[in-house]
Amino acid sequence: MTMPEKALLPPAAPSVLTLAQLRLLRGVSRSFYLSIRLLPGPLRGPIAIGYLLARATDTVADTTALPRTERQALLAQLLAAIETPQTDPGELKAALTRFAVQQNDPHERALMLALPEGLGLLQALSPADQASVRGVLAHITRGQTLDVSRFGDGPQALATEAELEDYTWLVAGCVGEFWTTLCARHLPGFATLPTDEMHTLGRAYGMGLQRLNIVRDAGADLSQGRCYWPAEQLSALGLSPESLTQAAHEGQVSTLAQLTPLYQAYLQQIETQLAAGLRYSCAVQSRRLRLASALPALIGARTVALLLQAGPSSLCQRIKMPRREVQALLCRLLLRGVSEKALNREFERLSAPPSPARH
Repeated sequence: MTMPEKALLPPAAPSVLTLAQLRLLRGVSRSFYLSIRLLPGPLRGPIAIGYLLARATDTVADTTALPRTERQALLAQLLAAIETPQTDPGELKAALTRFAVQQNDPHERALMLALPEGLGLLQALSPADQASVRGVLAHITRGQTLDVSRFGDGPQALATEAELEDYTWLVAGCVGEFWTTLCARHLPGFATLPTDEMHTLGRAYGMGLQRLNIVRDAGADLSQGRCYWPAEQLSALGLSPESLTQAAHEGQVSTLAQLTPLYQAYLQQIETQLAAGLRYSCAVQSRRLRLASALPALIGARTVALLLQAGPSSLCQRIKMPRREVQALLCRLLLRGVSEKALNREFERLSAPPSPARH
């Protein structure tokens, strides 16, 4: 029997979020929920509220239940509500309710129905934190809106590596900067490195996590007509969004194997960006905040190792660090501490090729 993750964590710091909202957060992202519980009190509210709102706009951008024009309109409506307090939220609430009932995932349905309450929590933050949350959500929503406009009917790809870099910054790199800004505001001297350097490392960290999501979710994205491997890079390997989509759907091993050089190069780049994230985490002075910052890098390192083991055939399956391994990782960190040496040792261990499965 495995121990519940909640029992492995130290008591959560006070937060503006209710227990119901924390359960909602856990439903839409288990790994982010773990990190949020570890944050010092002043950070939990703005970071959790920012995440829930971003997750809601992401749900709208990714849905297949609405045509493109309706998704764009709802994204614009959400961004307007985030940027300016609503005097009459009835129209938005009705639109969200109509959207929520079309969602198959019960957690995403609950998230959309609770969104008006989340907007109210945003208004309860300090003016500086409200501005930070609104600023990062403006970037994220712009990236999501570009996503909706780029991908229509049939398999389509980003054109260039520059487009991919821009996208990963808009939806994730800016989050690393947002996190750093809040830490510097609420926890003066929170890191041993200069704030400018922490911003640079945080940006690389966020972009690496997003690129990891792209590789891990490539098969599912292709099935919905979205290809984040740039067309220029696929073409150099004799591939196209259409041929890659067909290969992933039909399990065409020889065609998928053509992706190997690009697949491995992406994972090597991701590992470098996750290492930047670990350096970021090791510079953080608070133990709770260091653990919260390091968890995504450590889980990411294990995911990279699993993806390397699977190779491009991962486009035909779901690769994820098993929950029991996440629990074991938490146990080790809580028992052995989160010193720089301990975190680097874990990163190296998790980055190693996985042991062959026992039959």
